[in-house]
Amino acid sequence: MPSKGSERHTFSFDGGDKLTTIGATFFVSYLYYLNVDTSHRNWASIKTRRSRISTINNSENYYRAWLSHIQNMSDANLNRNSLGLEGQTIKKMAFVVQEKL
Repeated sequence: MPSKGSERHTFSFDGGDKLTTIGATFFVSYLYYLNVDTSHRNWASIKTRRSRISTINNSENYYRAWLSHIQNMSDANLNRNSLGLEGQTIKKMAFVVQEKL
């Protein structure tokens, strides 16, 4: 059993466990690619992309709520990603995607 300090952070909103598995930045990046700009491929460098995309595809009913939550997340937390995207950029992308859905 993991110690308290090593427990995985899980988003506390509906479907948050799934978004935690996917990663908020990956989610926004992939939906931006699908709905806004097919040349945006930051998400494609992630080795676990196939399993993340599978979870995304099975979570469509959460998209709008997740995008709203992401727009209200702290820039500092969103800055900690391996896709090379800044928090403010991620929030702007989330807004644009939400407008397209």
